[in-house]
Amino acid sequence: MPEGDERERIRARGLELGFDVVRFARAALPDSTRDNLRQFLADGRHGDMDWLARNHDRRENLAVLWPQARSAIVVGMNYGPPDDLLERGHVRTGAISVYAQGDDYHDVLKSGLKQLGQFVAQTFNADVKIFVDTAPVMEKPLAQEAGLGWQGKHTNLVSREFGSWLFLGSLLTTMEIPPDARDEDHCGSCRSCLDACPTHAFTAPYRMDARRCISYLTIEHKGHVPREFREKMGDRIYGCDDCLAVCPWNGFASVAREARFHARAELKVPSLSALSRLDDAAFRALFRKSPVKRIGRDRFVRNVMIAIGNSGEPTLAEDALRLVSDPSPLVRAMAVWALRRLLPTDEFVHLRAQRWDHELDAEVRAEWDESPSET
Repeated sequence: MPEGDERERIRARGLELGFDVVRFARAALPDSTRDNLRQFLADGRHGDMDWLARNHDRRENLAVLWPQARSAIVVGMNYGPPDDLLERGHVRTGAISVYAQGDDYHDVLKSGLKQLGQFVAQTFNADVKIFVDTAPVMEKPLAQEAGLGWQGKHTNLVSREFGSWLFLGSLLTTMEIPPDARDEDHCGSCRSCLDACPTHAFTAPYRMDARRCISYLTIEHKGHVPREFREKMGDRIYGCDDCLAVCPWNGFASVAREARFHARAELKVPSLSALSRLDDAAFRALFRKSPVKRIGRDRFVRNVMIAIGNSGEPTLAEDALRLVSDPSPLVRAMAVWALRRLLPTDEFVHLRAQRWDHELDAEVRAEWDESPSET
């Protein structure tokens, strides 16, 4: 077989399976990736994401993860949205990150990668392992090594062809495949993503403190959201796209051709009132095929209560009032916070007199104790 022919056959099969880009790299990461990860963990910027620390040795070194791996096949699927994500303003609705408005990308990519892996294994008699954001593989730096794009100043991958909107997956193999050229940084002097962050999560270009990131706060953070970030979360109830949406490279992006990534109507501009009424069964039914399901009902409704508190819409106080008796302290605390922002002071004080003695959770009692004028 002529040199390079196997690479083009794999690429052609990947494109046939629905991937928008298929490229190749050595099964290795640069030393800078290891150094950046170790500093990130040492600074505690990973917050509740303990899994990053537990598997850091395998995450920073593919040879530890799988010593027999020689090459990486890195794939991308475009999930570009049709709308300007920065144009919002519906006070009664919440904002779900565009990547979570359709079907779960893990399932979509994994299905295609399994078929691509079978093709590689059977055609070239090679061993393969597939990864879609569920194992200790640092897919963004690996994608840069393969030339899919580069890690921008917001630490996410940017593609000259697809902008900010690429889902990534990888396939490690024992095959020796000639690598594609590594992509270089094309951010230049632009700092749009850094300036767009509502919570100032970027401490410097290419350096993020996850503990300040709205995506982290609404998805990964398991506890009560720190008070300093609540108002800045606005209407965002799952994730945040601001640093991605402002990137000038999105001028070259296109709308996702994979129908399963298109926004479901009920998730594009969802009603905060309706979402506040979700019990566990209804939550699981609504988000059955969505990545949102993994955070569970309580964390999600916690986020909804913060958005209701930020809405400035007094008619939504009824939904918050109903949830001051919710079984979850996470939900109760944010229901109190929302009521403090939406109710007239005398009504809030009267309600507090009725409820305070019945509240056993210290965090929720602390929310009742705050002055009605504080946020």
